[in-house]
Amino acid sequence: MPDSGGSARALCSLLTDELAAFDEFGTETSVSVTEVDGLSGCLAIDTFTNEFWTSKQRAANRLHEVSYRACFKPQLPRFFIDRLTAPGDIVYDPFMGRGTTPLEAALAGRVPVGCDINPLSEILVLPRLEPPGLDDVEVRLAEIDLDVSPRRDVGGGTHDDLLVFYHPDTLRELSALREYLLTGEAEGTLDAVDRWIRMVAVSRLTGHSSGFFSVYTLPPNQAVSVRSQRKINERRRQTPPRRYIPELILKKSRALLGGLEDAERAVLSGVWERSLLLTGSAAATPEVADGSVALVVTSPPFLDVVDYAQDNWLRCWFCGISANEVPVTVVHDVFAWQEAMTDVFLELARVLRPGGHVAFEVGEVRAGSLKLEEAVLPCGVRAGLAPVLVLINEQEFTKTANCWGVSNRTKGTNTNRVVLFQRR
Repeated sequence: MPDSGGSARALCSLLTDELAAFDEFGTETSVSVTEVDGLSGCLAIDTFTNEFWTSKQRAANRLHEVSYRACFKPQLPRFFIDRLTAPGDIVYDPFMGRGTTPLEAALAGRVPVGCDINPLSEILVLPRLEPPGLDDVEVRLAEIDLDVSPRRDVGGGTHDDLLVFYHPDTLRELSALREYLLTGEAEGTLDAVDRWIRMVAVSRLTGHSSGFFSVYTLPPNQAVSVRSQRKINERRRQTPPRRYIPELILKKSRALLGGLEDAERAVLSGVWERSLLLTGSAAATPEVADGSVALVVTSPPFLDVVDYAQDNWLRCWFCGISANEVPVTVVHDVFAWQEAMTDVFLELARVLRPGGHVAFEVGEVRAGSLKLEEAVLPCGVRAGLAPVLVLINEQEFTKTANCWGVSNRTKGTNTNRVVLFQRR
C-alpha cells in the first residue's frame, strides 16, 4: 500500500475514478462539489453520491449483531478497508462504540485499534475479536452458580427497582451473574469465555422480544428509566415474564457464532493479539505510535442527537460502571463541536502514516438542515490533513431506524456522509 506522496496520490485518483463510475446497485453516481470556507479561501471538494454499499440487514458477519445506538453498518468501514489498506495494516477508530470498525478490520486481516470514552466499548468489542467455542460457553454457563441472593445496590435506587424490567427469578439470576463477573474482574480471573458471556448479557439486558431478559421495553440499544418503564408496563398492562438467563445467553451465542467459519477464526486469531483497545479521550492516545495507522474509519458524536449516558445506565450498572462519571462529549453548538473535532484531528494526524487516510462519517442531523461534512472539512485542514473527497451513501431507512418512529427524509440520518482526508 502507498507510503509515498506519488503512490498515495495515484491511489486517490483511482478511488475517485471508481466512485464516479460506480453503478453496482443499478444507479449512476451523481458528482458535485462541496464548498466551504477553509484556512486560506474556499475549499471545493469533489462529492460523490450513490448507493455504494448494500442496505440489507444481514449482509455482514453475524459477530456484528450486537445492539448499540448510533452505529453504522459494517459495509461502511469495509468499503474503505478494502480499497485503502492491505492485510497487516493498522485500522483505527477513535470513537469505536460497539466496535464495528475494529471487528471488520480484524475480519479483513488488518490489525484493529480502537478508542472510546465509554468503558462499555471495550467490554463489547474485545470478546468478538477473540470469540470462544460455543461448547466452552455452554460449559461455563453450567458452572456459574446463579442460585444466590442478590445484592441491593442499583445506583441510587434499590435492587427492587429493577423488578419493573425483570421477573424476580430472572433478576436473581442476572444479579448472581453480575456478582460473578464483577468478582472475576476485581480478582483478574476473567478469561475469554467469561468476557464473551458478559458481552452477550450486556446486549440482552432490555429489548422488545422474548430473546431479551426483560419485559417489553424500548429497542435493545438503550434502557429507559425505571419511571418510564413503569408507565410502559401500565400502558401495555404487562408484567415481566420469567426469562432464563443461561438459556438466552446461549441462544444469542449460537446466533453470533453459528456462521463463523474456521477460516474466519484463523484470520481473527492472527491479528487479535496485536489489537489495541483504549478507554479514554480520542484527542489523547499516546499508546498509539506516531505514523503507525494506515486508515481511520470513524463516526463521532453528532452534537446533541444521542444521550449515551442515559441510554447505557443499565448496562453500566451490570458492568459496575458509574454512568454519570463517563465524560461523553455532548455539545449543542456546532462551533464547540468543531473545536472538539479539531483536537481529535490533530491526534489523528500524528498517528497516521504518510499517505494514510481518515474516513470521517458524520451523517445528517437536525432533519438534514445541518450537514456536518461542511463543518468537519475545516477541522481536518486545520490539523494539516488534505481533504480528498466527500462520499454520500444514499439509502432508504432500514428496519432499525423505522422502529424508532423515524420517517425517511423527515428526521434523523438519511445518508452516510463521509469526508475522506489524507496525510500527505
